[in-house]
Amino acid sequence: MYDVVRQTDPEIAGILEAELGRQRTQLEMIASENFTSRAVLETMGSVLTNKYAEGYPGKRYYGGCVHVDEAEMLAKRRACKLFGADRAMVQPHSGSTANMTAYLAFCKPGDKILGLSLSHGGHLTHGHPVNFSGLFFEAVHYEVEPGHETIDYDKMREQAKRERPRILVGGASAYPRTWDYEAMKSIADEVGAVFIFDMAHIAGLVAGGVHPSPVPFADVVTSTTHKTLRGPRGGVIVCKKEHLKAINKMNFPGIQGGPLMHMIAAKAVCFLECLQPEFKTYAQQTLDNAQVLASALLDKGFKLASGGTDNHLLLVNCKPKGLNGKEMEELLESVSITCNKNTVPFDEESPFVTSGVRLGTPALTTRGMGADEMRKIADIMDRAVASRDDENALVILRGEAEEMGKAFPLYPEF
Repeated sequence: MYDVVRQTDPEIAGILEAELGRQRTQLEMIASENFTSRAVLETMGSVLTNKYAEGYPGKRYYGGCVHVDEAEMLAKRRACKLFGADRAMVQPHSGSTANMTAYLAFCKPGDKILGLSLSHGGHLTHGHPVNFSGLFFEAVHYEVEPGHETIDYDKMREQAKRERPRILVGGASAYPRTWDYEAMKSIADEVGAVFIFDMAHIAGLVAGGVHPSPVPFADVVTSTTHKTLRGPRGGVIVCKKEHLKAINKMNFPGIQGGPLMHMIAAKAVCFLECLQPEFKTYAQQTLDNAQVLASALLDKGFKLASGGTDNHLLLVNCKPKGLNGKEMEELLESVSITCNKNTVPFDEESPFVTSGVRLGTPALTTRGMGADEMRKIADIMDRAVASRDDENALVILRGEAEEMGKAFPLYPEF
């Protein structure tokens, strides 16, 4: 592995090898991360990276696009089949640019958008003031309710009627519950808004048929292609057929120049993998693992936002355990469990400290782990918290976590 890079640039080769070792050794529980297949990796590293292809299949600004046109059309057809969508656009470089494209296709700068607050589980691109979505647009936010920490759609409706947003945004990066798409579509229609749903986190669960789909309800659905889809890092948009022209025009020439054809081909590979029966098994196991992990953590006295999960992620409030999110992230990394600090609803800590951590099951499920491993991870977490001032105990726990990783090899062919 990396033989050519090692000869050309040994420093980078060393970094690549070290990162592969880290991924193999640590238990990856960042909810937005996963491990691609060998086929996706090979496609990302293919000769398609050499081809410039501004425009769309059959309407390029460069010659020599016959084969990249084939790859992009395959990706579009597979995305539509996977999600039951009318149309697809597969050129966005990321989920963030997919959202920018969707917003600007329907909004002018200064128009109002209504999305979930970042501190309550939303995403930066749903209207945070330091992000383009808050800089370009007048952003207002709905929040989860105190106590049960879930969304009240009646209150969302009243807020939308007061604010009259041009776009109603659904989706989140740290909301562990199912969304009521039908209610949101009704709210959007009532106030004359476009309903855009960002399913970046749950797309793989939707594709696997184990989570309700926003596609029949939303005007436009955006997503990343990594996370639960297990594809390359990139974005995709699916929409009603009447919206494709505006979305295409805003993507190019509006926002992006030449598309990344090696990534688009890798997206096509990902979508084909997700159409296979075994992907449904994977999606169900991801969901089951999250449920088992949630139950095991609750049994050990951990506090979970909203009391549990309906998807692949859990939001753990660390304050009852005497730690903030930053401390918990560092503690878990010391025992080879990787997660990220995360705000919890009504958090009194800063976003750089937080009161919680976010945990996810997609990556470990890809490695083949199941219910037994989830219970073991909860046990390691609990013992790590109890032994946080005992370095010898933490070394033992790190060994246990790393042995678990060795039992489920990652890319053993490398």
